[in-house]
Amino acid sequence: MNSRQRRGVILLLLSVLCALGAFAGVLSVINDVQSKVGPEVTAYRLKTSVPPYTSLSADQFETTEMPERWLPDTAVTDLADIRGKIAVTTLKAGSLLQSDMIVDRPALQPGQQEVAIMIDAATGVAGKITAGARVNVYATFEGQREGDPAQSKLIVTHARVIDVGELTALRPDEDDRTRQETEAVPITFALTTVDAQRITYAESFAEEVRLALVAPGADSTVPERDRTYELAKDK
Repeated sequence: MNSRQRRGVILLLLSVLCALGAFAGVLSVINDVQSKVGPEVTAYRLKTSVPPYTSLSADQFETTEMPERWLPDTAVTDLADIRGKIAVTTLKAGSLLQSDMIVDRPALQPGQQEVAIMIDAATGVAGKITAGARVNVYATFEGQREGDPAQSKLIVTHARVIDVGELTALRPDEDDRTRQETEAVPITFALTTVDAQRITYAESFAEEVRLALVAPGADSTVPERDRTYELAKDK
């Protein structure tokens, strides 16, 4: 082997050693990054904003992958955890779902029952009544006999709302051509037996049922004289 060949072999060996060194360096960097980042896990973020006290469902979320070491301890990694839960506050679109954002849906107290009625969206809800709210329920009735004045009655005070359903279009009866199609929302209340009867009667026979949002901590006591209103008796 002449000197030129020896130089070629030496350069080839040096090239191989440099390549191995570079490869080892790349592996070292990759291993260092993996050790710092760690394995990825599945979490969930909101597709759209969710109002407070709204019941949660799987279709409100999308999956996202992120390193486990960067995931907050409170992050929800199993959508089964949202079953029976409602939002504590407004959940903004794109936010990572965390356990401190949700609470259990309000439960019934002993002696209570769930009662759902349809409330006109324009006059009864207007998007401001949510699960957990307290409301007074007013109903307007025609006079019992011809010539009797119409009355507005406060039929249930401080009723607890436990769920607000989806907006639904209501079509008038085929034999009632004077009424237009309206939109209503199913509202579920936690009520005693007597209040459940009152609110069901109002839904069936009242000309109109309205909900009045009660401020938190407000006194729910309403004197009997103030529970019925007639225009002619207004002073």
